[in-house]
Amino acid sequence: MREAKNVFVGFGKAGKTLAFKLASAGESVILIEQSELMYGGTCINVGCIPSKLLYTLSDAGAGEPGLEKYRNAVLTKKSRIGTLRGKNLHKVADLEYATVLTGQAHFEDDHTITVTYQNGLREEVRGERIFINTGATPSVPDTPGLATSRYVVKTDALMDQEVLPKELVIIGGGYIAAEFATTYAQFGAHVTMLIRNPNFMSFMEREAAAAIHESLTDLGVDIRLHATVTEVTDGEIAATLTVNQNGQVTSVTADTILIATGRHANIDGLGLENTHVLTNERGILVDDQLRTAAPNVWALGDVRGGAQHTYISLDDSRIIMNQLRGDGHATLAQQAVTPSVVFTNPPMATIGLNQEEADAQGIHYRMSKMAVAALPKTYIAGNTRGYMKALVDDNDHIIGATLFAIEAHEMINLISMAMHNNLPYQTIRDQIFAHPTMSEGLNDLFEGIPEK
Repeated sequence: MREAKNVFVGFGKAGKTLAFKLASAGESVILIEQSELMYGGTCINVGCIPSKLLYTLSDAGAGEPGLEKYRNAVLTKKSRIGTLRGKNLHKVADLEYATVLTGQAHFEDDHTITVTYQNGLREEVRGERIFINTGATPSVPDTPGLATSRYVVKTDALMDQEVLPKELVIIGGGYIAAEFATTYAQFGAHVTMLIRNPNFMSFMEREAAAAIHESLTDLGVDIRLHATVTEVTDGEIAATLTVNQNGQVTSVTADTILIATGRHANIDGLGLENTHVLTNERGILVDDQLRTAAPNVWALGDVRGGAQHTYISLDDSRIIMNQLRGDGHATLAQQAVTPSVVFTNPPMATIGLNQEEADAQGIHYRMSKMAVAALPKTYIAGNTRGYMKALVDDNDHIIGATLFAIEAHEMINLISMAMHNNLPYQTIRDQIFAHPTMSEGLNDLFEGIPEK
């Protein structure tokens, strides 16, 4: 039996960050990862990094033929992700007090885990502290023929395909669906989105959803709302999807079908039934300091059923580190207001309340809105599409912002910093930004806030 003070199940952002800090401080660490292709976690290997790399490359090198451009982008992605995966492994494995085991973890009790290696050998591991960081996995709808179709892929498999789909059908209408629709349409695929909800991106402010809808349709994406796939039938070179749209039965043909209907906590096969850890339909139940119902067992990242963002997972590691080495005051409350980004063309970045939410809650606010075409940087970049909007309360604090613009994913972090530090909006309004940049547009945006 191997023993360590700290045992991590899963190599995700939270786990690897915490493991590195504890091992660097001289505490014994064992990190268990089931696949050598997942060192570093979802973000590095099959999530944020590869998808945003392809997204970036899809909007570059316009003179290159589409099929060649796509294949070169996938090969670039494979090379760079392989490099990052190796760096993530060695950052932990090369530490004196850390050991990385590659095998399937199965809990025997709260603090004892059996690791089954690829060659069939097994080993027991015991930890004084246990950290579960196994992430999430794509959910597959229970549609006849869908799970068994040879034309169906999940995001990781799609990003490994070196041949660009001709007819790509995306089942789903959330962040991942919109991002992949953007990327693959920009590469030259014909994309059809089949969205069960009658409203496009119903979780978003209507103005913002309409802006993304227009962006996608301008790229040639066929968006079909209130459309439910009832059956998938494979043919020789493509699949036929039977679709019920607004009560009318239609069909769509696709050589590639991407399932983007959400992700669920990756806990199957972990043996949590042998522990005191409690779960529900969202994942592992934790308190506001990420402690499970089992003593000295924590759950971090996507597996705990919270917002599925890498930066949330990183902050989870801070909350636990604060318990182990700090004043113990850090809680999930610090994650109440965080930015979100949909990587469309241009990106849509939001934080805090939008106008519809503020109105519904009866919150008094002052608002400023401007078209980003007023900024010189948009002409330099050749993309003047979009707008920026900010809401400020009676105490001059920013309560929400929506940025639909190039580099919105960078600008939103400035607003997030101001909100988390309770800075008045005038701090950004009067800040001296470099020129020509998109950030300087925040001067103009907040200059437009009406006086009290």
